[in-house]
Amino acid sequence: MKAKSSAIVESPVSAPSSGVLLAALGVVAFSFSFPATVWALDGFGPWTATGLRGVIAAVIALVALTATRAPLPTRADRPALAVVAAGCAVGFPLLTTLALRTSSTAHSAVVIGALPMATAVISTLRTGSRPSRAFWAAAGTGGAVVIAFALAQNHGAPTVADLYLFAALLVCAAGYAEGGRLTTRMPGWRVIAWGVVLAAPVNLAVCAIALAREPLAPTTTALVGLAYLAAVSQLGGFIPWYRGMALIGVAKASQVQLAQPLLTLLWAVVLLGEHLTPAVPVAAVATLACIVVTQRARSR
Repeated sequence: MKAKSSAIVESPVSAPSSGVLLAALGVVAFSFSFPATVWALDGFGPWTATGLRGVIAAVIALVALTATRAPLPTRADRPALAVVAAGCAVGFPLLTTLALRTSSTAHSAVVIGALPMATAVISTLRTGSRPSRAFWAAAGTGGAVVIAFALAQNHGAPTVADLYLFAALLVCAAGYAEGGRLTTRMPGWRVIAWGVVLAAPVNLAVCAIALAREPLAPTTTALVGLAYLAAVSQLGGFIPWYRGMALIGVAKASQVQLAQPLLTLLWAVVLLGEHLTPAVPVAAVATLACIVVTQRARSR
């Protein structure tokens, strides 16, 4: 209730402005996630990296929840928190990490670039609203662009990495949509904090199994990547992101997220030295154009 109350007391001008700024901070934080994952894979196996980032994030979240004496989630909120935990704290980290073993950061960024559109579709279905035909036409076109791009990059057949990315797209969109709904009843940081705490037993089990089977060679780069994933991608980035959602709504926050794949493409070139084929920026811009239409049509 505190998040809702704070949104009410802000002025009509300051609330949207601060909401956009907070959502933008979340987008910038998330845009580094794929490069950080590539760095983490320099010294950790994919299952180990996923389990460790989840466990470290859960420890940080539990300390924060205990220090602030946060109340336990109500029974009505637990199903939605379970979706946040499964989608944002387990499914998306694991699936994208597995994909990035064989897929480039640039390719993955274009596929995951459809995340705002998927979030809008799931949110629309979840709320039972009836968007216009333009919404569904743009959503369908955007999905077709992403699928065509993935197939064209791999001679007409999806790779295992593409399947991981599409699955990650769906589970993360569900986590975003449910988390956005919960921010009307509790502060956004508590939403993701309880989400990673709920996911902790799964990530602990993953760690126990993976550490015994995957080799470890923790370089400085790998440790930096893992630290970023745990502290920012898994937890910290969601604090301004969910707060921004609470102030401006899921649909408008998704519009801010349009910049995320383009930022990730920039980091792929600057930080990882990847070379972009002409199809990458073309597909990214085409997907973003479809997302813009879906957001505007949905708002109307």
